[in-house]
Amino acid sequence: MSRLLCLFIVALLPVAISAAEPLTPDQLLERIRSDRASEASAMQAREQAFVRDRSEQAQLLARARAALNEQKAEAERLKAQFDRQEAELAEQEKLLAQRVGHLGELFGVVRQSAGDIAGQWQDSLLNAQYPERLQQLRSLAESRALPSAEDLDGFWMTLLEDLAASGRVERLELPVVGADGHRSEMPVLRVGSFSAFTDDAFLRYDADAGELLVPARQPAGQGLVEDYLNSNDALATLPVDPSRGTLLAQLQRQPDLWDRVQQGGLVGWVILVLGAAGLLLAIWRMVYLSGIGRQMGSQMRELNHPRDDNPLGRIIGVLGPKPQLSDLETLELKLDEAILQETPPLERGQPLLKLLAAVAPLLGLLGTVTGMIITFQAITQSGGGDSRLMADGISQALVTTVLGLVVAIPLLFLHSLLASRSKALIQLLEQQSAGLIALHLSGTPRRD
Repeated sequence: MSRLLCLFIVALLPVAISAAEPLTPDQLLERIRSDRASEASAMQAREQAFVRDRSEQAQLLARARAALNEQKAEAERLKAQFDRQEAELAEQEKLLAQRVGHLGELFGVVRQSAGDIAGQWQDSLLNAQYPERLQQLRSLAESRALPSAEDLDGFWMTLLEDLAASGRVERLELPVVGADGHRSEMPVLRVGSFSAFTDDAFLRYDADAGELLVPARQPAGQGLVEDYLNSNDALATLPVDPSRGTLLAQLQRQPDLWDRVQQGGLVGWVILVLGAAGLLLAIWRMVYLSGIGRQMGSQMRELNHPRDDNPLGRIIGVLGPKPQLSDLETLELKLDEAILQETPPLERGQPLLKLLAAVAPLLGLLGTVTGMIITFQAITQSGGGDSRLMADGISQALVTTVLGLVVAIPLLFLHSLLASRSKALIQLLEQQSAGLIALHLSGTPRRD
């Protein structure tokens, strides 16, 4: 910093020395004259530069005015040419209208027909095989120019191709979007414009995407397609959707058994659990009674050798090999007691099965009531304008009723079957015990 200050002071010393020197009048006059001469020279130079620039600006202005005049003349010429060509165009249009005559109406009909056919073919299955035809029809319908002979011929050929393809059953390679969303080329069996199949699935045409899709739910009848593909006969049976996909779409929206069960809600699951428990109980008791019946039948063939593995053998064992016939009433009481002891195992589970058969429709009624409550709540919230909001409650009300009846009716039949089976076994025990007493009283020996 001090070094810079020193340099600045040294630089100012000559100025200070010169300023300190006094000037004489002659020197002052001479300096004034030289300053005036330099100023006059500078003024003269600036005046010459101004004059030179002024002449250049004048030349530029003259050239710009000349260009403007040329552009005005060109504009007048173009305007006259435009007016002349516009008049000529009007004359040509009038002449075209005179020469076209009725062909204009014909071309209008062609455009309208192309638009109508494009709307009719929007959902056609044949678009998967001929994806460009809709664009051709729309271009023809929206065109403002007169169609050429090639356009009319192409329109006619498109109609003929659709007519021929609608009557063919052919197998070809087309892009198909699977249920997993993967798009791939697959062999497709097309039945006219009605239905399309792969080797293992029905196909649905999506007009928005312009592709064939594999529905998540497949209707019945796929076996007919396999039989057709494997058949060499001249005639074969194939499932056809005459509504061109509407029935298949309806089948997609139709709920299956699993959806119906889920619509029943918690009450429906309770009914199904009770029904399954009742069914298992009935099967177990039926197997048990069948086994007891076989053992008793075997024991009846060997009355002289009672066994403890069946009720009849245990009742025969109560008598013993040599019963005391003098005390007949005591012997009858012993047999009655033995029969009473054998009766509960034979009738076990029947009261519970009967209870389940009675509770199932009551639970169905409970589900109906809760479903109607849900429906009324939806009506209160939406005002009844949207039926889809009420569908949940109505489905629960109906499905639970159906589930209750479906569970109760088979359980009633099973209960009746088990009751009759057990009653037949008990009656057999009573019959055999009475017969044994009669045999001992008569003194007749037992026979196998």
